[in-house]
Amino acid sequence: MELQGKKVAILVENTFNIFEFWYPYYRLKEAGAKVVVVGSGSAEVFTGKPATEVKADVSADQVSASDFDGMVIPGGYAPDIMRRYPKMVQLVKEMVEAGKVVAAVCHAGWMLASADILKGKTATSYFSIKDDMVHAGADWVDEEVVVDGNLITSRKPDDLPAFMRAIITALKS
Repeated sequence: MELQGKKVAILVENTFNIFEFWYPYYRLKEAGAKVVVVGSGSAEVFTGKPATEVKADVSADQVSASDFDGMVIPGGYAPDIMRRYPKMVQLVKEMVEAGKVVAAVCHAGWMLASADILKGKTATSYFSIKDDMVHAGADWVDEEVVVDGNLITSRKPDDLPAFMRAIITALKS
C-alpha cells in the first residue's frame, strides 16, 4: 500500500460533484491513505449532485494543515459554498504554505482563488472558471492535469485517472 501512513483531507460541502469526491476518496483508501472528510461545519451530512450523501468526519475549524499530508478539493458547485467559510479557505492556504499536496479539480479552482495562492502558479480548471483563475494570478492552461510544486489541478471528471496518478506520486515523495 503505497500511501500507508499518509493522511489526506477531502473537503466537502453541498452540491459536490459525486465523481470528483468518491473517485479520489476510494482511490486514496485503496492506496493505503487515511482519508478524512472535512466539512465546512454547516452540517454533518452533505448532498452531492445528483443526490448522493457523505457525512463529514470533522469540520474545518477542528483541524489544521499540520494534521495532513495532502488535501483534495472536489468540484461541482460545492467550492462556491466552501469559500464562504473562512476556516475552509484558511485551511487551503495553510496547506499550500506548508508545502503540503493540494489538489483541486474542476470548479475547485474557486477555493484556490479565494485562498489567494494562485499568483505565479500554472494551473487548470473547468473552462468556465478560467477567468477567475487568471484574475487570481494563475497561468491557466488547458491540460488534463497540471503539477506546479505542491499544487495539482485538473479540469473535469474525465481527467480523474491522471489527476489521481499525480496526487499519489506527489504524496509518495
